[in-house]
Amino acid sequence: MIKAMMKSCVVSWACLLPLSGKYCIPLGIIQRQTITGSVVSYVGVLLGFVTTGLMLPHLFTEAENGVIKILVANAALFGQLGTIGFTGVISRMFTYFRGKKGDHHGFMRLTLIVSLAGSLVTAVVFYLLRHWLISGSNEADNLMLGDFVLLVIPMIFANVFFQAFDNFYKVLFDAVKGSLYREVYQRIFTLLLIIGYFYSEMSFFVFIVLYVAGYALPTVMLMLSLYRDGELKLTSDPGFLSPSLQKEMISVSLFNIVIGFSNIAILNIDSLMINKMVGLDDTGIYGITYFFGTLVVIPSRILMKISSTFIAESWKTGNLDQIKDIYYRTSINQFVIGSLIFIGLWGNLPNIYHLLPDSYAAGGWVIILIALTNLLEMLGGASAVIISVSPRYKALSYMMVMLLLLIVGTNLVFIPQWGITGAALASLVSYAVYVLVRFAFLYHHHRFQPFTAGHLKVVAITLATYGTQYLLPELPHFILDIFIRSLIMVLMFSALSYVFGVSEEVTRGGLWLFDKAGIRKQ
Repeated sequence: MIKAMMKSCVVSWACLLPLSGKYCIPLGIIQRQTITGSVVSYVGVLLGFVTTGLMLPHLFTEAENGVIKILVANAALFGQLGTIGFTGVISRMFTYFRGKKGDHHGFMRLTLIVSLAGSLVTAVVFYLLRHWLISGSNEADNLMLGDFVLLVIPMIFANVFFQAFDNFYKVLFDAVKGSLYREVYQRIFTLLLIIGYFYSEMSFFVFIVLYVAGYALPTVMLMLSLYRDGELKLTSDPGFLSPSLQKEMISVSLFNIVIGFSNIAILNIDSLMINKMVGLDDTGIYGITYFFGTLVVIPSRILMKISSTFIAESWKTGNLDQIKDIYYRTSINQFVIGSLIFIGLWGNLPNIYHLLPDSYAAGGWVIILIALTNLLEMLGGASAVIISVSPRYKALSYMMVMLLLLIVGTNLVFIPQWGITGAALASLVSYAVYVLVRFAFLYHHHRFQPFTAGHLKVVAITLATYGTQYLLPELPHFILDIFIRSLIMVLMFSALSYVFGVSEEVTRGGLWLFDKAGIRKQ
């Protein structure tokens, strides 16, 4: 049923970008990108589950997993700062530079110069602040992190250039390549590295050094791919950069610094605060259990990545009805899929405990609260994307700053009270406010609102499905219990969603499934 829903969603997304009242962009690009991107995302999730969810908790101590989380968090934070907001320029303004010969009026040269300058500046800032950034709640944790802190610097460079290259491919209508390299190839490298560590006498320090090399692997692969595709050109066209175009690029960059930094800080600030306020062990537990909660939002990532270009074009052509339709469809269909994954996690929480060492049971509520947080984000549909590429795109930067301040403030209140559970609760409360503000903004300015009776049906179906599985007895082996419990939930949720017609895509997916099963004639 899920595959059927995905297929029907692809069809519905085929006409998201009308170039005129009677013409729709061909299905090919969107269909290939959506299907391939979905496959890449789920393969990446499977690899991430094996490495992060299963192997790392059993291979390393909680503190060692905390080291990995802190390094990645700092690299993400400073790597985002190092883009100097230019990723927003790539996404929003490349259309003005696009050229037939592939030189794009020197856009790649400009991208490389900005990325290098941003990387150097942020690397220096990180170096100067490194001792304060890694300082935790006890001296032993600080000494442990001190052995690895300088490895964040190459990770910053890798992160900045990855974002530049990935966004460049996105505007070339290839939103999958970067995801393939980072979510699949990098995780395969990590998996092989973990196996090598297990079967050798490799030290933890050597493992981390090689882990950092794997972190940079997608960046190198993207650069080589751009060179092979003839896009890594260093030609310049200074006469093309008119004063008005430069002014607009600077404006977009400034506001995207705020948006980008806030977005990454929101995802990582909780880990940094847990390290400072509670300790490295709890940071490691939080990082592992947090991963399970993010499974809810995985289906939306490639869709949002692809949709930004098409929504921007809809704003450009003034097709507000099309944007309204995208808003509704992304909200209801993401909410359907997200709700199914959410109850899958919730219903199998005791089984997840069997997959992890006993010490990670402290993160049970982290899984549920982070999953619920991501479900709220799915419910919001493409609202953030719609605002980010709209004429009022600056408003999103204010919302992101508000969200960051909310998360920091609620973390300061909740972490001392409830530890890592408090950090997860802080995310849930903050995101609830953020999603509500986005909804109010779009409704106030454009009368866009995605909610229908279908959303209430999904809530009722979700509660009914979870309640039913709650009555099931626990089977002798947890693997068998996961399979049977999940199968019953999928069948019941899918059947009720189809019977009550929660969305056009769900109905279409059900009909497609019946056709394939021979239940009704083509």
